[in-house]
Amino acid sequence: MLMVKELKIALSEMIMCLSGAIDLISPVVVDHHKRVAYIAFRIAQELALSQNEKSDLIMAGALHDIGALSLGERISALNFEMEDLGKHPQVAYLLLQEFQPLSKVASLVRYHHLSWLDDQNLAGQGVVVPANAHILHLADRIDVLINRNEEILGQVERIRESIKKKSGTMFKPEIVYAFLSLAEQEAFWLDIISPSLTQLLIRKSSQDILKLNLAGLLDLAKLFSRIIDFRSRFTATHSSGVAASAEVLARLLGLSRQECQMMRVAGYLHDLGKLAVPTEILEKPGSLTTDEYNVIKSHTFHTYRILENIDGLATINAWASYHHERLDGQGYPFRYGGESLCQGARIMAVADVFTAITEDRPYRSGMTKERCLKILQDMADSLSIDCHIVKVLEKHYEELNHIRRTAQREAAQEYREFWHRLS
Repeated sequence: MLMVKELKIALSEMIMCLSGAIDLISPVVVDHHKRVAYIAFRIAQELALSQNEKSDLIMAGALHDIGALSLGERISALNFEMEDLGKHPQVAYLLLQEFQPLSKVASLVRYHHLSWLDDQNLAGQGVVVPANAHILHLADRIDVLINRNEEILGQVERIRESIKKKSGTMFKPEIVYAFLSLAEQEAFWLDIISPSLTQLLIRKSSQDILKLNLAGLLDLAKLFSRIIDFRSRFTATHSSGVAASAEVLARLLGLSRQECQMMRVAGYLHDLGKLAVPTEILEKPGSLTTDEYNVIKSHTFHTYRILENIDGLATINAWASYHHERLDGQGYPFRYGGESLCQGARIMAVADVFTAITEDRPYRSGMTKERCLKILQDMADSLSIDCHIVKVLEKHYEELNHIRRTAQREAAQEYREFWHRLS
């Protein structure tokens, strides 16, 4: 049995990894979240805001577009003067407010496209908009004005003039004034495009970095799974089913209580890399092209690379990221096999296939017990998955399937309620 230390995971590192995952959807938006986070932090610093306010702005900047669920929404959000704000700020707000440590961040994100004049109108209606949401709004618009194909310092005057023209209408004058003062520093602009930006943000995010224990990590991982799965009705409950199935299989195979909970976390995170896959591909009605299939296949690689940067998450990362590897070494993306695949990764592989073929999708019903077990056995015979774990699953099929279905019914209800609240 694996001996596992008590987990203490930095929230800031988890947020930065999620931020990076969201920005993998297109080269056009790579690192947009982190640049916005840095710009917001520096403006807050210029305004002499408190450390907590600066930390919240970093988190808000790192997550502000998580509600833009499709590539089209992400691209449209890069237009400087957006005529249609869409629903993505509200989607992000509803997702983030469920996790208590991010409740303040959720309110900032909710209004990150609100103009200064619209704020004045809402104030007259009794709506209270967090003052720092205007910092986030300005930071976001500054970044979309940056042309990443041109040298940065040569763009400063153009960006300054564009922002000045909107002071008092789109942007709060006091915040614009702080930005204009800050913009005189070459270091400010060079930091924005620095390859060390992620680590810089993690250092600046808090003087007292919040550490998550296993219970907190479970709550955050569930939030991640919603962000992953709620992008498509085809996969709206998949991670919940995999997490529940993997946890039960781990228990049946004799893993400790802590390891079983870690397996549930890994189940919630196993498809994190799918945030790099456009919804347009996930929901394509016809056959995928070779290029589109290769994009899908890349998701486990992205999951691994995203999570490997988080101190203390190595075991969970291996369990989550190797679920498409095979015992015969013919899986992907690392072509690991045999003894290279730990028990947790083998459990996750079986849980993923089991959930995928038994769950109902909008375009088909889940498979019967007989058909499911036949497919799993064929995969075990071909050294795709572990035969011992398949035998344990077969022996406890009814219990496992009941828990999987219950978890997915609850997730489906959460999905319906989420979109109902949005509408």
